[in-house]
This record gives sequence, C-alpha cells and structure tokens, in this order.
Amino acid sequence: MNPNLKWRALFILAVILFCLYFLFGYPTFPTSFAQVKENFGKQIKLGLDLQGGSHMILQVQVQEAIAQETDTTVDRIITALRNKNVRYEEVRRIDDTHILVRNIDPAQYTVLSDLLAAQYNNVWDIASAAGISNSYTLTLRANAVAGIQEQTVNQSLETIAQRINALGLTEPSIQLHGRKDNEILVQLPGVADTAEARRVIQAGGQLELRLVEDPATYPSVAAYMAQHTVLPAGTELLPACSDNRTRASNPDNGEVWYVLNRAPIVTGRDLRTATETRNTTNPGTWQVNFTLSPEAARRFGPFTQQNIGRNMAIILDHCVKSDPVINARIDDSGMIEGNFSQQSAHELAVVLRAGALPASIKYLDERTVGPSLGADSIRHGVQASILSLLVVMFFMLIYYRLSGGNAVLALILNLIILLAFLAMSGAVLTLPGIAGVILTIGMGVDSNVLVFERIREELRNGKSAPAAVDAGFDNAFRTIIDTHVTTVVSAAFLGFFGTGPIRGFAITLVVGLVANIFTAVYVSKTIFQYHLTKMDRQAELSI
Repeated sequence: MNPNLKWRALFILAVILFCLYFLFGYPTFPTSFAQVKENFGKQIKLGLDLQGGSHMILQVQVQEAIAQETDTTVDRIITALRNKNVRYEEVRRIDDTHILVRNIDPAQYTVLSDLLAAQYNNVWDIASAAGISNSYTLTLRANAVAGIQEQTVNQSLETIAQRINALGLTEPSIQLHGRKDNEILVQLPGVADTAEARRVIQAGGQLELRLVEDPATYPSVAAYMAQHTVLPAGTELLPACSDNRTRASNPDNGEVWYVLNRAPIVTGRDLRTATETRNTTNPGTWQVNFTLSPEAARRFGPFTQQNIGRNMAIILDHCVKSDPVINARIDDSGMIEGNFSQQSAHELAVVLRAGALPASIKYLDERTVGPSLGADSIRHGVQASILSLLVVMFFMLIYYRLSGGNAVLALILNLIILLAFLAMSGAVLTLPGIAGVILTIGMGVDSNVLVFERIREELRNGKSAPAAVDAGFDNAFRTIIDTHVTTVVSAAFLGFFGTGPIRGFAITLVVGLVANIFTAVYVSKTIFQYHLTKMDRQAELSI
C-alpha cells in the first residue's frame, strides 16, 4: 500500500474511533444492545421539543424598578438638603416618575439645582410646580426610564439564568421573548414539575434593608388606618412573611404589618457574597450570612450608627422576613434569620449570590410539554431521517453501482461525526435540528453526485481510472467549496441571531456541512484510491 494512503486511512480510522468514543463512551465487555442504546441516550442531550419539560413566559414588572429609583432619589435629596441646612416643607414621590419638592426657601433654590446638576445630570428635569409657590416638580427623563427598563430586564435575565444554572437543571434555555414587552422565555428540558424552578426563580426576588419607622405593628392595614388616618410621607405598610408572625403584639400569629421607610438603604444588588451556616442561637435551624460591597458598606455603616436601638426590616420578596434591633454599627456584613432548614437556607444563599431580581416577575404562560409528545417527535424525526437515508443509499447504489457504496460510507461517517460533535460540545438536539440532519444528508448526496459525474465525464474523454478519479475530485472540489461556504455563512447568521429551535437547526447544518467536506472529498477519495490499488490496470471503474 502507498505510505501516503496508509496514513490517510489511519487518520480516518482515528477520527471514527474518536467519534464513537464520544457517542458511546468506553466499551465494556460483555455488552448488550440495551447498554449501547443507554450510553448513546446519555451522550446526546435532547431539547424541550424532544425530551419534554417545562415552558414558561415571564414578564418583568419594570415599573417597580422605576418606582424604587424614584424612592431612592427622594431619600438622597432629603439627606442632601438636611446636610446643607436647606429649609423645605416636604419632598415626596408623586408617582413613579415625578417628585415634588414643596415650599423650599427661594434663597436656597440653587442648592437643589446644583445637587441635580452634579448627581442627576441628564436624569431628572426640574420645573416649577403648577399652582404651588416656591415648589418644584422633578420629572424622570424618558431616556432614563428606557435605560432603567432595559437594565432591569437584562439583569433579571442574567439573574434567572444564574439561579437555574446554579441548581444544575438540565440544558435550560433562557432568553428574551416578544418585542419590548419585558418578557423572558424559560425552557427547562426534562423538568416536568415547574414548582422547584419557579420557587428558585422568584424566591427572595428583592432583598431590601429598610428602617422601621413605627415600633408598633398592626394586625391589618385597616387597623392602622383606623388609628392614624394617613401614612407619614415617605413610608409604606408591608406585611410580615408567614414565618415572622410571632411579635408580642400579635399573640394569635395572624397577620402582622409594619410601617417602613419607603427607600431601602441596601438592596440585593449591593451584596457581594451569601452563605448558609448553622444558627448558634437557635439550634436545629440555619441562617444566611451576607457581605456587602464596599460602596454599600460606606452607606450602611453611618446608617446603622445613626439608628442604634431602632429596628431594621429585612425584606424578601415584598414581605418582612425579620426586624432585628440595630445594636451597634454594622459596616459590611449581616445575617438573615428565619427558622430556615438547611435546604431552604442553601436555596436562599444561591438566590442572593446570583443577585437579586431588580423587579418582581409575573407568569404570563406556564405549561408542561409531556414526554409522550417528545417521544412522538423523536419517533417521527428519526423515522424521517432513516427513510431519507435509505432512499438516498438505494438510489446511489443503483445509479452508481459499486461507487455508490463509497458514497453510502461517506454519508454514514458524516452522520457519526455530526452526532459526535453534539455529544462532545453538549449541544442540544431539537426537532429543527433533526431537519438540519436531513438537509445535511441531501447536501452530502449532492457533493457525491458532483464528484461522480465529473469522474464519468473524464472516463468518457478516454482518461484512465486513476487519472479520472484525480481529475474528478479536483474539478468538483471548487464547486463543493462554493456551495458549502455560502450555505455555512447563511446558517451561521441563523445561529448568531436566531433563537431556540432556529439555532438548533443552524448548529446541526453547519457542523454537518463541515463534516461533509471531509467525508465527501477526503474520505471518499481515499476509498477510491484504495480500490484502485486493488484493481487490474485494464479493469473498468464501477461507476
């Protein structure tokens, strides 16, 4: 055998063994067909449309993030004006994008305008309040609103992805959905029960630390209003979480409502780390310790020092988890207690480490794709692939005779390489991906037909079989490259800009076409050359 041909054959054999390893793993002896099938099933990851699983469409309530930004601005303006001894009647939020500064000393108006120019340039517009003397309305600019909305949705997307990935759920698909509706699509193949994923997505959605303004608690909103008529400016009523209803003022463990400062001093975005540990003061329970970022620590230290002896509410998902007393200055760390089990403390720590959701989530659509539908899709997809492959093989063997067997081997190796890549890279096989496999079979046949017809043409022109094979592959190679490159570029754009199923189609098509160049040219030519070395010089090529 030609040494060059020998090395080519060894390289092809190495590629085949490499691919079989990724498809089936190490061989074990004795083995069975069932074992081989099981190993193959573990290597190829199936998408939601094939495996079944959960499908959810979430909507981020971006208005909450805008309202929180307005509340924070109110708190900072009040602090700045007090520090500069500016006289005013009140600073309050009118709605999510407007703030009223009432009856400010005209001689000190420049302090307010300079503050806005220095800290909120291109964020807030200031204008005289209609019908109120010496008062001003701050309006959040449209571009600032749009920026908060975009940042909130993107942060929610990243946070949800980190939380789900931290729990090890299988091949999740998490991406934006719809057009400017602040929607996120979550698909979890193999997860039939969405309860766990839903709990992790939303649990502890918004961590906030706020000052308790009223040391008393109330059994209902109506009970508070009966005693006080109106809420003080800059405050709101929030309920206690179900596991924090044991205050002395509530002996029956019914509802408990707190009067809290509206502006949080620390939010989940200020966290650096969070870990679960055993609670030493309450044996059998767990707590979550957290550490703040340096910027948050600079705010939190002075805040706790100024409010020693007062209660601070720890708010998780719009309810008060606990309200510990501030006993000393706290700079960069704290703890969350709440009779946690080890599992619930771990899940909360995962949530906090991943980052807090900047706004709450509304579930627009939630459904489960049953395994029977997935099995049906797999069965029909595999049947279509096998049928198309058999028809193509039959045609090639009939029309090109023995050379058609060469094309059949190239097609089979093409599929092996494609599936091995999916197993090696962890890519998910979807129903459109199976369509890409079928299209790859068609492109592979097209490449072989181009080569074989060229070889036939060279034989009719009187060339010998070896010369005809060389000329056929050389002349067809340029056409094969042209057709494959244009298709690969188109499929690559689908992969970059497409979503979900479209990307699955693009991946299988691109990998299949690259593999086809190797099999239809390199492998097929090697088989021809090996066959020619075994033929008599006067024998005709079976094509």
